[in-house]
Amino acid sequence: MPADRHGRESAPSDESGRGFRPASLDAVNFLLADVRGALGPYLNVFLVTQQHWSQSEVGLVTSLAGWLGLAVQTPIGAAIDATHRKREAIVLALVVLGAGALCIYLFPNFWPVLIANTLIAVVGDVFGPAVAALTLGLVPQRLLARRMGRNAAFDHAGNVGVAALAGLVGWLFSQQAVFLLVPVFAVLSSIAVLSIPASAIDQRRARGVEASAGGGSEGGAGDGEKVSGMGILVQCRPLLIFGSCALLFHFANAPLLPLVGQKLAAGHPEWATVMMSSCIIAAQLVMLPIAILVGRTADRLGRKPILLVGFAILPLRAVLYTLSDNSAWLIGVQLLDGVGAGIFTALTPLVIADLMRGTGRYNLAFGAVATMQGVGAATSGFVTGVIVDRFGYSAAFLTAGAMALIALAALFLGLPETAPPNPAEAEVGPLEEPSLAE
Repeated sequence: MPADRHGRESAPSDESGRGFRPASLDAVNFLLADVRGALGPYLNVFLVTQQHWSQSEVGLVTSLAGWLGLAVQTPIGAAIDATHRKREAIVLALVVLGAGALCIYLFPNFWPVLIANTLIAVVGDVFGPAVAALTLGLVPQRLLARRMGRNAAFDHAGNVGVAALAGLVGWLFSQQAVFLLVPVFAVLSSIAVLSIPASAIDQRRARGVEASAGGGSEGGAGDGEKVSGMGILVQCRPLLIFGSCALLFHFANAPLLPLVGQKLAAGHPEWATVMMSSCIIAAQLVMLPIAILVGRTADRLGRKPILLVGFAILPLRAVLYTLSDNSAWLIGVQLLDGVGAGIFTALTPLVIADLMRGTGRYNLAFGAVATMQGVGAATSGFVTGVIVDRFGYSAAFLTAGAMALIALAALFLGLPETAPPNPAEAEVGPLEEPSLAE
């Protein structure tokens, strides 16, 4: 029987009536996590432990690639809003990402790594907003919170799978061989994306414009639907606040896993990849049920209380890393990342959908928030690298903890609750303009 009728998550007729099967979107989230997870933190550990790069060199490459990728993040979001070829955009990004990983494998020197890592950072901007847009276009508002939670759960499951596989490949062959997993998963991800029928995607809803009565999925913003100007990015005060909190959160969170991986690798170089995989698996195994729980409770409890829990975990985690260098302790503390980052990852696309509902600028806003996240992550890569070189790991962890506390205070004091009073009513029409500017 069709998975969308008798699966664990029942799908309504308007979700599956045009050939869409929820398992296809599940596979997309699972496999895209594999593509990105097979590179991610393994690159930093490989460059430090095998290529003997300094922390500053690694931080410089990471920051330069991150900043150049940030320059196109918001325009990519706007392009995804405008195009009806969202599936093809993901496939093209996968081709470039796979080629970049091959370049790093074959030529692990400064300039090839810098160029490849920059291309990877640029095309990596496509996946988040594009998958979120597909989800909006495939799933009605009343099921959006659960579907976003399910997306995040499969994303985390993919991270667990690739971390285990990367650990095995690194142990059996070499750390460098891990990068060969990227093109393999890129091919599988492309197949999963193209298994979603283009006709099943409501193009209006995919950009945050509710489809009019009788409107088809092929309609665009030009079919009588009002689309807000790009000024909505600065006119929507809650979006600015949320983006600022995201910047601070990622400044604090992004360097923690690579730093822990480097500490573990320094003490046990022969087990570097396995230990990094253990850290990733530990966090992702926690994130998986957290994502499902967030999806089931976000409408009932609201977005803000759950976000506050996630933000409060981060400074605690940063301080705990300074208390011991024991491998079991460091991996155990990494479990807290599953709670904090798991909540943030699951709720971010939902909060943006709340704020941008009816504006037609969902992917633009997603790209803008992702840009701010990237600013935090890219900056912290260089800053923490310099701090570690000059003052040690504990100073870097405490710096991250201080930034995390600022992020928590900003979220508590500045961000209003974004959840609609009744998710079912949210499908009737867009938010009123005053609500966006509150």
